Amino acid sequence: MSEWIVRPQPQQNPQLRLFCFAYAGGSAWIFRPWTKQVPSHIEVCAIELPGRGKRLTEPAMTALPELIAELGPQMLPLLNQPFAFFGHSMGALIAVELCRWLRQTVHSLPHHLWASAARAPHQPVAPPLMHTLSKEDFIARLQRYQGTPTSVLNNPELMDLMLPVLKADFTLLETYQHLPGAPLTCPITGLWGQQDTIVIKSEVAAWQTHTYQFHLWETWGDHFFIQRPLFAPAQ
Repeated sequence: MSEWIVRPQPQQNPQLRLFCFAYAGGSAWIFRPWTKQVPSHIEVCAIELPGRGKRLTEPAMTALPELIAELGPQMLPLLNQPFAFFGHSMGALIAVELCRWLRQTVHSLPHHLWASAARAPHQPVAPPLMHTLSKEDFIARLQRYQGTPTSVLNNPELMDLMLPVLKADFTLLETYQHLPGAPLTCPITGLWGQQDTIVIKSEVAAWQTHTYQFHLWETWGDHFFIQRPLFAPAQ
């Protein structure tokens, strides 16, 4: 089994493999509960990037092209069944670039791409850029995201452990250079939390320029609505 892919309940011939890509600082474990929440014919395959989980001792990657070049070939053996991608925040950017890589290399695309809590890839990140901030300012700005418990933010030892991965992930996000290309032929659903103060609705809706089939789906919650079991529909 590839160290890049965590399969909590492996299936030899699932009807669908759902590849899941986490947000900045996140690891494959956040998708483990999904194995009990999706239909039994769907196999959850969570992507584990270097620097987290069982790969904690590996240096985190800071450039998306290099990440795709390493991850893509690791996934190919599991693409022998129908597959789909779900990416949350940074994970959506990784997922769409992986789609473009697959289209170019093996002429294949997922049956569906869910882009969750993520601005469309052609939209630049507004300053100040997180990866350029001092440690103190970086931690202070993390509070805006509301994804890290205050008890962790106030724990110097835990933050010293987490900061290298978080800095690397924000570097990957904020130094990404979008290259224009043809829209994908797979459908894309953009998911947006109605209380999200990090990504606004129009930034998620802008994913429609990257496909011929787009749907915007709103849910109740902030930028990390994914942390709730089977995130609720809009109220």
